[in-house]
Amino acid sequence: MKHWLWLPGGVILLDQASKWLALNALTPYQALEILPHLHLTLMFNSGAAFSFLADAGGWQRWLFAGFAVAVTLALAIWLLRLQANERLLAVGLGLIIGGAVGNLIDRVVFGHVIDFIQVYLPVIPLRLFNPWPAFNIADSAISLGVVLLLIDTVRGERQPADR
Repeated sequence: MKHWLWLPGGVILLDQASKWLALNALTPYQALEILPHLHLTLMFNSGAAFSFLADAGGWQRWLFAGFAVAVTLALAIWLLRLQANERLLAVGLGLIIGGAVGNLIDRVVFGHVIDFIQVYLPVIPLRLFNPWPAFNIADSAISLGVVLLLIDTVRGERQPADR
């Protein structure tokens, strides 16, 4: 469904604009409290989710970039082959594609992903993951997209194309 391609583009623009603002307005690693449990803290992640392989020496930059390109291409092909009634799936795929490309741009240009949103979760026992690892708009889009894909899968309302 080609008419859903605006969504990844919008996510990429919003993500890159927010990262540009964070880079120009925040001092690295210094928290700026927005709300009691929400801070803006400029951080740089050379690894994957939760800084996985962040200290691997640099090779992971290209591994994660290559993975992002492969996943983006596969999801874009899937998106383009969807039926008109598969809107929830299209939104989920569009969000994941936009988020993946947003973080891919950072990884290729800077060698790391720019994160700046930091949430403190007072309800987590023993303060595990408190604060929650910093993230960005792209990460949020990917997470929301995955949730929408899971909801679409659980709903199971799609019909095979040959019916």
